[in-house]
Amino acid sequence: MEKYIIEGGRPLYGEVEIQSAKNAVLPLLAAAVLTEQKVVIHKCPRIADVLNMVQILCELGFRTRFEGEELKIDGADAANHEIPAALAKEMRSSVFMLGSVIARFKKARIAYPGGCDIGLRPIDLHLSGLRRLGVTIDEDGGYIDCACEKLRGAEILLDCPSVGATENIMLAAVKAEGRTVIRNAAKEPEIVDLAGFLNKMGAKVRGAGGAVITIEGVSKLHGVEYTPISDRIEAGTFLIASAMCGGELELKNADADNIASLIHKLCEISCKIYAEDDKIYIQSKRRISPKLVETSPYPGFPTDLQAQMTALACICEGATVIVENLFETRFKHVPELIRMGADITVRGRSAFIRGVKTLKGADVFAGDLRGGAALTLAAVSAEGLSTVADLSHIDRGYSGFEYKLRGIGARIRRVRI
Repeated sequence: MEKYIIEGGRPLYGEVEIQSAKNAVLPLLAAAVLTEQKVVIHKCPRIADVLNMVQILCELGFRTRFEGEELKIDGADAANHEIPAALAKEMRSSVFMLGSVIARFKKARIAYPGGCDIGLRPIDLHLSGLRRLGVTIDEDGGYIDCACEKLRGAEILLDCPSVGATENIMLAAVKAEGRTVIRNAAKEPEIVDLAGFLNKMGAKVRGAGGAVITIEGVSKLHGVEYTPISDRIEAGTFLIASAMCGGELELKNADADNIASLIHKLCEISCKIYAEDDKIYIQSKRRISPKLVETSPYPGFPTDLQAQMTALACICEGATVIVENLFETRFKHVPELIRMGADITVRGRSAFIRGVKTLKGADVFAGDLRGGAALTLAAVSAEGLSTVADLSHIDRGYSGFEYKLRGIGARIRRVRI
């Protein structure tokens, strides 16, 4: 296990290059299964979740290699349809492989996926959508076995706009016979990016980014070179870091439109933010309470920025209510923030926060990816010395997190326990 040692209380100044989006790259890797030709993903971050997904590709028989920031994938000889249980249980995004593996090999076997423990995240919508496309599914002994002779287009209405289910159905439907229509589809930018990737491979996907996605199946997809969108959650994390610590930051390779809900909240609390091309600039001094933050599907406030926003609210003037509408146990970072002097009361899915002048250094534990990032920001802004233990969670989504923070003035180092 490793931990951060952080001496907080310094303002942040400088530039941060935002990585490609974790939540875009992972479904693109799943989409690479759909072709026997070569796929190149530019600016591919070497974060733990990506490396895990690359290992899954290797187990399926794909040849992969990194060349600098490029990931090259060759599936000409791939033949395996079983996703190893040890890898599937490391990350929830392994479930994305179901749709594409079925479309390529007509069968798939996977253990129930793992990932951060932030509440129940059933995959019923994934499986019911695949069944509508003609897939026979057997769930037994912790495994999911899928098979089909032929995928057929269908009308699919999602009970809720699940990002993962939308992507999984898209991945299967692009090679189904006929037309598939997904209603109440997720609208996240990562959905639009996946559609762009698939269309560049020769798929026929329309409507991504809206509530209805229409897919005309094709028999074959070809190779592609592609640069994913930038990571809106990493960009949001650094904007919140600036708001907590003060100073001035410039984010490069950042899309302000994709985090408009966060930028609106930060402007409410007196941050000065403006965007130009692919850059976002932020200045932060005085912080007043954002009053109310409620997570909701895109374009609402992202659940993946809730923990970081909770940390920020701890040091804002006045009271804030944070409502987590998507995951029922996503306040695991709260007891750790309280150890740092935060005044927070959690009732059900709501956290009631009274701002304090400053947080105090403490030894805390990262229990999940975004909670770990939030605790790191809290430590960077706090008075005194802090440690943040179990960096394996943070490494799942942030590439060189401590190096980027150190580059803008934070006193942070990584050590092995």
